[in-house]
Amino acid sequence: MRTAVLGTGKMGVWFAKYCKSKGDTVILAGRNAEKLAELKNELGVETADFPTAVRGADRVLICVSISSFEEIVKTISPAVHADQPIMDICSIKEYPINIMHQHLKDALVLGTHPVFGPGSNGVAHKAYVLTPTNPKEQTYAEEFKAWLEKDQAHVFVMTPQKHDELMGIVLGFPHFLGLAACETLLEQPGFSESKKLAGTTYRMLVTLAESVAMETPDLYANVQTKLANLDKMEERFITSAQQWLDLMKKKDSNALMERMNQLRTKLEKTDNQYTKSYETMYKMLQSTEE
Repeated sequence: MRTAVLGTGKMGVWFAKYCKSKGDTVILAGRNAEKLAELKNELGVETADFPTAVRGADRVLICVSISSFEEIVKTISPAVHADQPIMDICSIKEYPINIMHQHLKDALVLGTHPVFGPGSNGVAHKAYVLTPTNPKEQTYAEEFKAWLEKDQAHVFVMTPQKHDELMGIVLGFPHFLGLAACETLLEQPGFSESKKLAGTTYRMLVTLAESVAMETPDLYANVQTKLANLDKMEERFITSAQQWLDLMKKKDSNALMERMNQLRTKLEKTDNQYTKSYETMYKMLQSTEE
């Protein structure tokens, strides 16, 4: 199997290593010739420009940023042959799949999302989402799913729309919370000292705030702007936060306790009604390393 990996960022390098470990002949492509030369020696893989890498590959993994995705797809389009499997690894799915369908009409396109980061040691027990949109893609998705499951990956097959709906909850909303929390905490004079007294809840908040703020701006900006209806969820959060703040300003302990009890009741009903769905989501959250 000759696998072309397009992109020399952290995930591109990760996939080059992983595919090579599975016995593939890997052709790594990127824009920076100097970096490609270094990686050729470091990883022991072939290197090429984007069209050349694609032309000789049995399958292609596009591992570039969302902001440069369409440009790279257009670049490789003349080199793609009929029914050649072309997969992306973007954290959102509707946008890149639409781009691939638009410019790679003869290819066998499959949207994928490895829900982990480049620090992962393989795919075992990690969530991996596949998003086929037609019968041909569905057939290939089952083949790729079986390949991943040999290494004990948790593979989920769903529509691009369903994926993006879930990613609004799994990625988009936590990013939003983390960024707002980080700005708020940094404005507090005692923030650095407060970490010395942190309990479990506060450590969780600080970890979220700091990890989100230090992540790749390009990825987070695109998640926030390209996931449909994410803004509605975030607006709902702001409305809810304002309602809680109003009660706290009124010093109305009884109203606060009543609202908390109502929240607990809703949560218990939700847990009882959707236990299986929550178990699935929990597995995804456990394996997520953004």
